[in-house]
Amino acid sequence: MATVPARDKYRSFLHDEPDSVQWRHGGPPTYDAVNQLFEEGRTKEWAEGSLEETVQNAIKSWEMEISHKVRLQDVKSINPEKFKLIVNGREGLTGEETMKLGTYNALLKNSLPKEFQYYKADEETFESSHEVFRSAFPRGFAWEIISVYSGPPVIAFKYRHWGFFEGPFRGHAPTGEKVEFYGLGTVKVDESLKVEEVEIYYDPAELFAGLLKGPSISESETGHETSPTDHGCPFQN
Repeated sequence: MATVPARDKYRSFLHDEPDSVQWRHGGPPTYDAVNQLFEEGRTKEWAEGSLEETVQNAIKSWEMEISHKVRLQDVKSINPEKFKLIVNGREGLTGEETMKLGTYNALLKNSLPKEFQYYKADEETFESSHEVFRSAFPRGFAWEIISVYSGPPVIAFKYRHWGFFEGPFRGHAPTGEKVEFYGLGTVKVDESLKVEEVEIYYDPAELFAGLLKGPSISESETGHETSPTDHGCPFQN
């Protein structure tokens, strides 16, 4: 008898979605591995129903929908007509643009000369960008709220991202070490608490410093297969 997957307690709009919803990989993703990483490594455990827990779960839900649903009309956590994603002060991306690029590329895009870019977002597709980081972080890249400074309609917060570098990254062998960084963000919501704007600030060098520590390996040694539904983005939550 088939085992029914446990319901994800951190993400809405994942279970009981209508059959008309189109998922990027044919069905809803599972977050068991990264949820375990999150529970084992979080530094804050917020009270159920608290503002911090509500914000944390809302952002996890938003990221899941943007990364795994194909059509903007199926994304319930945002206001599709007003949505913008702004990273480190760059020009905002619409919902359609964010879904096409993928959250990795949206978060890692920068204007540095090519020779100084650790990661060339302009040369990556949605699929290739997700594979790069699924390979490097087989258990996912967990995300938690550290502080919430204001409530709706403009929610300001501090967050932490972390994971273990256990797979190859662009010719660098894994170190097995924890890679983490901190950032700040705001989320603007409408009267229905749908997201209108997400603004994120962080230093990508904190992420890449851990990934580039691994010794160089040949391209032939970088194969690492993972299921496309194992987890979403490492900016995932």
